[in-house]
Amino acid sequence: MIRLAPRPSPSHGLMFRALWWLAVAAFYSVLGSVALTAIYRFVPPPLTVTMFLDHNGFDKRWTPLSRIDRRMVDAVIAGEDARFCQHHGFDSAGIAFALRRDVHGGKLRGGSTISQQTAKNVFLWQGTGWTRYARKVLETWYTFLIEHLWPKRRIMEMYLNVAETGIGTYGVEAGAQRYYGHGAAQLSQIEAARIAAALPSPKKRAVTGVSGFIRRHGNSIAARSGVVRRDDLDSCVYD
Repeated sequence: MIRLAPRPSPSHGLMFRALWWLAVAAFYSVLGSVALTAIYRFVPPPLTVTMFLDHNGFDKRWTPLSRIDRRMVDAVIAGEDARFCQHHGFDSAGIAFALRRDVHGGKLRGGSTISQQTAKNVFLWQGTGWTRYARKVLETWYTFLIEHLWPKRRIMEMYLNVAETGIGTYGVEAGAQRYYGHGAAQLSQIEAARIAAALPSPKKRAVTGVSGFIRRHGNSIAARSGVVRRDDLDSCVYD
């Protein structure tokens, strides 16, 4: 007796088609992310997700790095990522330090580098809900992309133009105009340091008329900015 092979189950066919379209979607998502990152190496992003979702509206003023005072660059390196020029997007020492503080009950401090923050600010969204886990995966991917497709100078330029510097205020040019009445090209060391001090929590931390922790933190960043310049910790941005 000849036995015919069993006909494939309809559910198997549906599963195959679903996996096929999932693979196609993943391929084009990767291709699209690479293309967009390559474009942004030369073109400023017209808008970010954070700006679009900001119910306060937004004030942004794209400014080339050549028209941003070097003191601002030194301040964010001093305050946010002292090894910006040494790492390739992920600072293992900073992550380990953050984890140790958390384990020992210290105040939680993120281990995110300027590259990671740039990836998040340009391509992704903010928030602390369950979606942050998906965002972290995408943040890792985009950090890898910008570190390989952009020079460090472009990463810094992008960061200083899209980082939130106050309620409804994005970029250091808009922040400088709002707080000091002049452009980012004329920032003093303490002005740059106080903008940098507010970056981790721009909706809650004041830049002008500050006292207490923010004042002390700003003064500390101003002092460390001199070390950044002296030790060429900003060399990848200016060489």
